Amino acid sequence: MSQSTTTTLGGRTLSIASGRHGRHLTRRLVQLYVGLTLYGVSSALLVRSGLGLEPWGVLHQGLAEKTGLTIGVVSIIVGAVVLLLWIPIRQRPGLGTVSNVFAIGLAMDGTLALVPDVHGLAGRIPLLAAGIVLNGVATGLYIAARFGPGPRDGLMTGLHRLTGRSIRLVRTAIEVAVVATGFLLGGSVGVGTVLYALAIGPLAQFFLRWFAVPGPESGSTAVAPATPEGAILRR
Repeated sequence: MSQSTTTTLGGRTLSIASGRHGRHLTRRLVQLYVGLTLYGVSSALLVRSGLGLEPWGVLHQGLAEKTGLTIGVVSIIVGAVVLLLWIPIRQRPGLGTVSNVFAIGLAMDGTLALVPDVHGLAGRIPLLAAGIVLNGVATGLYIAARFGPGPRDGLMTGLHRLTGRSIRLVRTAIEVAVVATGFLLGGSVGVGTVLYALAIGPLAQFFLRWFAVPGPESGSTAVAPATPEGAILRR
């Protein structure tokens, strides 16, 4: 019989234990940080493809062009600012939320330092495809870890809760505003932006089921649709 202790994180009670729940916690932590790292890597691959970025990436790139900061540092700053917007809408951050702010930007800059510019569609198209698929893998990993949504997704679910508008409408409104602002600042919008928008929902749903961690009580691997993580993937 295993013994356990409990701790509260982001409004949730987590079991920190020897035995099954302790193993699940270790797996969740590994999934969280592997997922966030891969998310940063995937975003860097989209940058190197030069065929268009994901919506928030367009904004980050535009701001980086104007400020002279690296795109990873801009991502961290924007994530922190968005997290501050959680205060008036009464969203509660989790470990995953705070980790998201820093881990993705650091991984992105690290990857960009290692992966050179690519010229010609023969190299850029595979980078784009790899970036989109890897982003789906990363999203499934960190959401399935159940440590809370990232700052940007939490803003979306918080506004959904406050306004009563659908997740689809709130997400679309935010991302259109983000893409338009980023484009005006010099961010890259292209076929990759469109393909990302079409593919990321189905990819994330698939990998979310693949990487789902059994719940602490029932042993179920499902992420309830009512949770922020489930709402993020509703399209």
